[in-house]
Amino acid sequence: QVQLVESGGDLVQTGGSLRLSCATSGFNFSRATLNWYRRTPEKQREWVAGITPGGKTPYADSVKGRFTISRDNAKKTLYLQMNSLKPEDTAVYTCWASAGASGVWGQGTQVTVSS
Repeated sequence: QVQLVESGGDLVQTGGSLRLSCATSGFNFSRATLNWYRRTPEKQREWVAGITPGGKTPYADSVKGRFTISRDNAKKTLYLQMNSLKPEDTAVYTCWASAGASGVWGQGTQVTVSS
């Protein structure tokens, strides 16, 4: 069974940092493309960053230079290091993996940035 479990969300002040993790199981992690998305109550889901099996790491313009996506194939875990956080980064962050027919989503972790 494919599973993605996020953790690391928290309440932080503007300018703070958080590291999100997405622990996975049930698929070939090292061959999967992985993405982070986020959703706020006001907006639709927004793509944040991705990482390919070969290590390419595209970012949304809104987070470029502040967020870093990485993967640990041995631990089958995806990470998102978030620095210089802003109130507009407040959202539920969810990981996605290119497993199965149409990909698999995690359940999300809440990040709240206070001003």
